[in-house]
Amino acid sequence: MLLYHRPTSGHSYKVRLLLSFLGIDYDERIVKAAAGKNIVDPAYYDLNPRGQIPTIDDNGHVVWGSTAILAYIAARYDAARTWLPASPEKMAAVMQWMELAQNEVNGLFLSRAIQLFGYPGDLTSAQRAGNRALDILERRLTGCRWLAAGDGPSIGDIACFPYVALASDNGFDLAARPAVCGWIDRIASLKGFAPMPGMESLLSS
Repeated sequence: MLLYHRPTSGHSYKVRLLLSFLGIDYDERIVKAAAGKNIVDPAYYDLNPRGQIPTIDDNGHVVWGSTAILAYIAARYDAARTWLPASPEKMAAVMQWMELAQNEVNGLFLSRAIQLFGYPGDLTSAQRAGNRALDILERRLTGCRWLAAGDGPSIGDIACFPYVALASDNGFDLAARPAVCGWIDRIASLKGFAPMPGMESLLSS
């Protein structure tokens, strides 16, 4: 498997984290960035028409976008189907949290990108969405260990995790959300966990 990604991208990290949890080896190609945009070879658009990251090439089968990639890897390589259950009901329960990752949690991504990497955007709007995401997660995780309320984590947890775990480095108050903090610690304690840049402290927490 070949992964096109960038080490500082939380969207790319979602894929790397699932691969690490499943013990799947992969090769990588780094897609650089400048002025808030990915710098890609024109041929990359033949793989990913959006020109964004991440993208995987799994022995000739190309999948792009973190949500699609997580679902593909979980369905293809997790024989126990714990990360993405096969039953329609349990699968839908997981995918609901993938929706949150693509919407409200994206506010955490945008806030971080605007403040730390010079991305264009409305910071106030991004922070509003990010705080809403954290409030939704705090309510859900109060009394639940995992987002889909199963016996273990799912790709829904992975999809929401990166920008939540990094939220305090761009002004969000995680200390006021103890259930979210406990969930972050549970993910960081899972076998195979590897941090992305900015998460090194989780290894010693």
